[in-house]
Amino acid sequence: MINKIISFVVLLTLTQLSAQNISTTNIKGGGLTDNINDIAVLDMNNKEVKLSSYNGKVLLIVNVASECGNTPQYAGLEDIYKEFQSKGFEILAFPCNDFGGQEPGTNEQIQTFCTANYGVTFKLFDKIKVLGADKSPLYQLLTDNSVTGKGDVKWNFEKFLISKDGKIVTRFGNKVQPNSEEVIAAIESQLKK
Repeated sequence: MINKIISFVVLLTLTQLSAQNISTTNIKGGGLTDNINDIAVLDMNNKEVKLSSYNGKVLLIVNVASECGNTPQYAGLEDIYKEFQSKGFEILAFPCNDFGGQEPGTNEQIQTFCTANYGVTFKLFDKIKVLGADKSPLYQLLTDNSVTGKGDVKWNFEKFLISKDGKIVTRFGNKVQPNSEEVIAAIESQLKK
């Protein structure tokens, strides 16, 4: 009887370990991952940026739009960027036109709008798709991983916090203000690690 119990516990443990390994394998292997380091994106000048180049920094990745009810969040994003940038924090903003056509502009128009209206100094990237068949590889990972689970971005200004080693930490909905206590506490916690 004891041997059967031990065998059952061993089998259960091996099954759990196997399931854990499957859920965190690299995207190249066809499974889920929770790390953005293998992804490259384009900046506003059409230059490739490897997200691994941000290792050592805490990141907040946000899909943004210029004609959205949430657009004033640019001000809060800029505030937290100024507060934490010197401590190793970066914001990566990805313009997106997937929600109600609220980001119709070119990269140049978006950059001009953000600078003129909100004094944005954090990094803006090439306009991307966060929904559908053409969803960017970054957002495929952010919306289907072992940490935050599976679920499409619901609207503009959804936020994803990334650790210093490229791991997805948490996800904040579009209504959560970037300078809220919840977001600031999560950023500060990651900066201390």
